[in-house]
Amino acid sequence: MDKIIMHHLSFYGYHGVLEEEKRLGQKFILDIELWVDLALAGTTDHVDNTVSYANVYEDVKELAENQSFHLIEALAEHISHRILEKYGKVKKVMVRVKKPEAPVKGIFDYFGVEIERSRDE
Repeated sequence: MDKIIMHHLSFYGYHGVLEEEKRLGQKFILDIELWVDLALAGTTDHVDNTVSYANVYEDVKELAENQSFHLIEALAEHISHRILEKYGKVKKVMVRVKKPEAPVKGIFDYFGVEIERSRDE
């Protein structure tokens, strides 16, 4: 299956268990992959035969910046649900949420989750 890849999307959101995270917010980095049959789009060169990554981006941005979740797992789940619900051509979606400023004493690049959801689930 073909994929549309959206890599390293950065948003400022208010997700976390701690009250400071909800109040101050922090940066979140997302990777999204959409499994879509792109053969018709490739042969016709017509946007109606694909999924607009610009539209998907706006949906992801709305959830990441305007909603608030305790867990990044919940953010990922809501994003995957929205994409599968709204974009019928998407057969499967992968959502990776990275939290580079997690409130953990230590040296790290990020903490994160990755989920895959498909229409048959």
